[in-house]
Amino acid sequence: MTCFETLQAYAFRSLGFGEAALPTTNITLCDQLVLIGSGMIWNLYFGLLALTLGFGFAIALALAKASPRAVLRKPAEWFIFTFRGSPLFIQFFLIYFFITSVLRGSVDVFGLFTLQTAWMANAWAGAALTLFFNTSAYSAEIFYGALMAVPKGDLEAAEAYGITGRQRFRRIEWPTMLRLAWPSYTNEAIFLFHATTLVFFSGFPVFQQRGDALYYASYFAGQTFNPFIPYPIVGGYFILLTLLLIWLFGLMNTRLNRHLPSHQKRKIRLRPQLIR
Repeated sequence: MTCFETLQAYAFRSLGFGEAALPTTNITLCDQLVLIGSGMIWNLYFGLLALTLGFGFAIALALAKASPRAVLRKPAEWFIFTFRGSPLFIQFFLIYFFITSVLRGSVDVFGLFTLQTAWMANAWAGAALTLFFNTSAYSAEIFYGALMAVPKGDLEAAEAYGITGRQRFRRIEWPTMLRLAWPSYTNEAIFLFHATTLVFFSGFPVFQQRGDALYYASYFAGQTFNPFIPYPIVGGYFILLTLLLIWLFGLMNTRLNRHLPSHQKRKIRLRPQLIR
């Protein structure tokens, strides 16, 4: 089988399209590149879904934590503390246990109707939910810190011009908060996509062996008895993904800072660190 034929047969295998059987003999580098790349579709799904939904929820949590009302502030503080204070790997297992042992496939809602929850035990739903909660907590703390760092002079100037309430938040606090938080939020987005590899080790089962990149890398490592090819391929895919994220978030960062003088603009650059 040529590399082009391998691409046709396995490019979307992780979604259930193409050849059902995995190669067992004469495994080539092309086989590993294509199938691990196919598995990356699920990593992208987990990351994009959690990041997209988590952005809005994180903003709500940050505003709730900054609220003077304890009924809003306390739940937000405990949610953020819980998911920032516990390891993500443990959160996968706890949420899977809650879905399978507490919800038990369905929930009776006040005797009116039955809500089916069995679908949440699958990786595409339960694992995505866990990542959503986790990134929301970390992002909320980032946005809360940026909200508290909004210059007081800007707020006083807004009041002097009669800009108060929702209008002040929309025109002053919101854009300033995003501008200050964006570099840190970029790091959170990168870490989130890297964290999608933990789904492979969690208790959430994949659907019909449609696994992520690490699933296929582990398969090839077992078949070839050589982990030094498939795992670096996974690392290479994530490095390319990181570069793409830095570029996309850099474009947004440029737009958020477009009104500042050139010497005050904070640019997002790739700066590898040997020691974290």
